[in-house]
Amino acid sequence: MASANEAIKAQKAAIVAEISEQIKDADSIVVVDYRGLTVAQDTQLRKALREEGVVYKVYKNTFITSAIKGTDFEGIAPYLEGPTAIAIGKSDATAPARVIAKFAKDAKALEIKGGVVEGNVYDVKGIEMIATIPSRDQLISKLLGSLQSPITNFARVMNQLAEKGGAQACAAPAEAAPAAEEAPVAEEAPAEAPAEA
Repeated sequence: MASANEAIKAQKAAIVAEISEQIKDADSIVVVDYRGLTVAQDTQLRKALREEGVVYKVYKNTFITSAIKGTDFEGIAPYLEGPTAIAIGKSDATAPARVIAKFAKDAKALEIKGGVVEGNVYDVKGIEMIATIPSRDQLISKLLGSLQSPITNFARVMNQLAEKGGAQACAAPAEAAPAAEEAPVAEEAPAEAPAEA
C-alpha cells in the first residue's frame, strides 16, 4: 500500500516537474476551458498552436498550481477552475492569445479564462486585446519595409540619373546657363557704340 502511494506521489511530482520545465523559459501562458470542442476542433487547435511554436497541454489544476507557485505565472491561479488547458508561448509572447482568440471565433465552445503575458496578468478581455498585436515576425517585416522604403527610393533616383547620363546630365544645364547669359551682353555692346558717336 505504501509503495502504491509512493508511486502516485512520484507520478504527480513528475507531472509538476514537466509543467515547471515547460514554463521555465515561457513568455506567456493562456488558460482555456476546452469543454465542448470536438475531436476534430481540438486537433485543428493543437496544429495551429504547434505551427506558431506554442505548447498546448491539458493538466489537472492542482498540478498547474504547484508548478506556477513562486513564478511569474502565479497570477493565473484564479483562472484554474474546471477543465483547464494551457497554451505556453516561448518564442512569441502574443502567439498563444492570437491563435486561441482567432480559433475561438469559430469554435464557440473554446472559452478563454485569462493568462499571463510577459509577467502581466490579464482577464479574458485583456487576452483578446493582446491577440490583436501582430506577431514578432510581422512587426519586424513592417519595420524592415519602412526602413527599406527610403533606400529603395534613393536607389531608384540614382538609377534614373545613371540612365540619363549621371553627373554629366546634371552638369550640362549648369554650363549652358552662363553661355546664355553672355549672349545678350555681346549683342548690347554694338548697340551702345553708335549712340555715343
